[in-house]
Amino acid sequence: MAIRSITLALFLILFDNGQLVYSQPISDMVDAFIKTEMKERSIPGLQVVVIQHAKIVKKGNYGWANIEFSVPVTDSTVFSINSITKAFTGVAVMQLVEEGKIDLEAPVSHYLDSLPELWQKITVSQLMGHVSGLPDITDTLTDELVSKKGEDSAWTKVKTLPLFFPPGERFNYNTTNYLLVGMLIDKLSEQPFAKFIQRRQLDVVNMQQTTFGNSFDVTPKKAPTYTYYKKDEKGEFIKRDHLMQAYEAFPAFLLTDAGMFSTAAEIGSWIIALQQGKLLENKKSIHTMWTPVRLNSGSLDGFGGILNGYALGWPVVVRPKHPAAAPIGGGRASLFIYFQDDISVIVLTNLTGCSPESLVEGVAKFYIPSLP
Repeated sequence: MAIRSITLALFLILFDNGQLVYSQPISDMVDAFIKTEMKERSIPGLQVVVIQHAKIVKKGNYGWANIEFSVPVTDSTVFSINSITKAFTGVAVMQLVEEGKIDLEAPVSHYLDSLPELWQKITVSQLMGHVSGLPDITDTLTDELVSKKGEDSAWTKVKTLPLFFPPGERFNYNTTNYLLVGMLIDKLSEQPFAKFIQRRQLDVVNMQQTTFGNSFDVTPKKAPTYTYYKKDEKGEFIKRDHLMQAYEAFPAFLLTDAGMFSTAAEIGSWIIALQQGKLLENKKSIHTMWTPVRLNSGSLDGFGGILNGYALGWPVVVRPKHPAAAPIGGGRASLFIYFQDDISVIVLTNLTGCSPESLVEGVAKFYIPSLP
């Protein structure tokens, strides 16, 4: 970290009056920073987009989308964004809230029938903030469904499992929450949620390359996902000394949780559309969507580190200065919307486990010098 701090300092000139200015164009400095970080983190390929005042002010493509065939990253390279999908789900839910079809503080049983008794008082916001206490329909050791007999069997089994904790007691990131959110969208929009998101978001923003799918689908210009990590028999990730391809399958009924592919430029257009009121009509809806869900104690919880809260589909950075809505996906993709600074940064990579959120903060610091 000291070397990186010294490198950053070389880009800066400090005048006597304390005003911080750069000695070369910001775009060039971002390029140098990204290339250095990619080398240190062994990231094959990367896209970056920076938005300021509702305009894309920086767009960069680096490295290889596909190592095997020496295919470079371009504007049209498609990356897996994994759990960033939940941010799109959050927008979809808020669209239904604006239509008066969902009350975030209503129990989920108000909308869905035949739920286990202990599930019925859990609110929609508790589902979306991962504080429901629900058992996980995905086995954390294998990343597979709790039943190998298929989706229906897994749904039947998870309903027999005990709660992890009483609703609202703590944060526990799991897939069942967004399975139920998907069921809500299906029922209240009267169409499959993937179609609802396509019609109400992707088509509105003209996101022609953004799609739902998984690693096994043939998607034009899609970059494979690479990794240095492999799970052992205990479910722990062990780092290997060689690069491997990672394959992920997202069951159709869990696509509100993960399973989207996109480009940094198209996500940038989506962020601009969101901020300009093209996806949500009321600015209060965005504020609500980015407000972290609190525990019964009134405190916040989240992934940890700077991601210290979780809102409605959006991890959030709660801090006095430069707070952010900050989705991350698969340990390889991230976007931060610094809503007080009117800056957004998107970083998509094809290497899982490369801590993209720290790359985003590093890029953002060139545009927000006072960022901690």
